[in-house]
Amino acid sequence: MNSDDWKQAETALSYIEVRKNDGNELVTIEGESDDLECIGVGTDAAVFVYKPIPAYAYKLYAVEALSKKEAEMKVYQALVGCPYFPVFYGAGDRYMVISNEKGITLYDCLLQGVQVPKQVIDDVEAARTFVREKGLNPRDIHLKNILLQDGRGKVLDVSEYVQSGNDQRWEHLRWAYDNFYPLFEGKKLPISILEAVKQRYYRLDPSNENLMNFAAHIKKLFFRK
Repeated sequence: MNSDDWKQAETALSYIEVRKNDGNELVTIEGESDDLECIGVGTDAAVFVYKPIPAYAYKLYAVEALSKKEAEMKVYQALVGCPYFPVFYGAGDRYMVISNEKGITLYDCLLQGVQVPKQVIDDVEAARTFVREKGLNPRDIHLKNILLQDGRGKVLDVSEYVQSGNDQRWEHLRWAYDNFYPLFEGKKLPISILEAVKQRYYRLDPSNENLMNFAAHIKKLFFRK
């Protein structure tokens, strides 16, 4: 890839507007281009692939979220050379360009019954260590932003690494892998079960419910199935 061939998508991206919504809802996408494929939608931005050069992913931000684009760019620039994250290539006024990483998210691994090897967990741990060494805070790491890629782990979405505090999402996920995943490893899980687990997790209050109680509740969901 040439150093600036990603700029070929500029015209196609100009046809698209990303609108931020209230209440932490996903953004709304307006406009269209036959050359663009949307591969992801978040609360601040949407991610597109420009079909003529699919090696790149373009994260196009809502106007209200452009400050987050600047923060995320700085994170990627600090992580240059780390194999556990996408490669940062550059940016335009409303978008940022990173490598289009192939693979399957851990969330989809559970849906499809794809085994998640221990190496993926180890890679995420190594990625988190690298992030901390750069003075950043590795948070918001969950099933949908970890890729299984050729037997290894790749971490997506570094947008919260400039924030403080430990959301404990990775620690809880690691605990579930060690203590709970062996019960259904390699089995396809219904999306209704995964969404029920997610909603229960969002309501988890560490002050009155520990992880063992949470796991006991989730086991009941599986046994009913």
